[in-house]
Amino acid sequence: MEHDSLEDFTKETTVFDGDSKEVYWAGSGPAVVIMTEMPGITPAVADFARRVVAAGFSVALPDLFGEAGRPPSPAYVGESLVRGCVSKEFVAFAIGKTSPIIGWMRQLAAEAHRRSGVGDEVGIGVVGMCFTGGFSLAVAVDPLVAVGVMSQPSLPLPIGRARQRDLGLDDADRKAVAERAAAGELCAIGLRFTADPLVRSARFEALRELLGEAFIGVEIDSTSRNAHGYARNAHSVLTEEYSDQPSPTKDANDLVIEHMRKHLGLVG
Repeated sequence: MEHDSLEDFTKETTVFDGDSKEVYWAGSGPAVVIMTEMPGITPAVADFARRVVAAGFSVALPDLFGEAGRPPSPAYVGESLVRGCVSKEFVAFAIGKTSPIIGWMRQLAAEAHRRSGVGDEVGIGVVGMCFTGGFSLAVAVDPLVAVGVMSQPSLPLPIGRARQRDLGLDDADRKAVAERAAAGELCAIGLRFTADPLVRSARFEALRELLGEAFIGVEIDSTSRNAHGYARNAHSVLTEEYSDQPSPTKDANDLVIEHMRKHLGLVG
């Protein structure tokens, strides 16, 4: 398969606190930071970013792992996953900890907001997927974040009941996010397939307990003989499983865009 050229994005080296990463920028309007899933910025991830741009937003797409534009394959996913699990930037197994990369992501969110030029009265959106799914909630400690989207949030990897419920937040971040949700300052959206072994129902239960009415949980049936033919291992709601035909994944995509437009000032 051919790589996505990403020619419609502008690639820039972005440095915070001496940590350098490539970031792909596109669009104009209120800012949305999109954190890629495993194995990296695949063509489907880039296409999701393009749909966000088409809806009236500017996008910052950081290159966190993998090879930007490369299509997924089992070997490629496995290679990226192993590297992610051993990286000091990500907390893949520990409970009650925020991943170190979140500090860098919060600075990127602030930079994306600054570049958008929309003013302090308009917040930003943050989308995490798979390995980064829960990161959007950690970034949402920042008052700039008005919408946080957790698509198939998979960390910590759900080995054991405690990890299945854990949200990848330390105590201070849990408290800050809960306070923002209770004050009506945050719209949090979670997306998962019901039979996904990487995102058990316990994690969404924990999100509902922490966020209350601020949390919108979308759980798409992927059990045996489901009406839309999703495999039991269906995982990537907004990317690999997305269809632009009437379907639960299109509904999920449209819900995300709708709330972004509502909470980021594009709908009166």
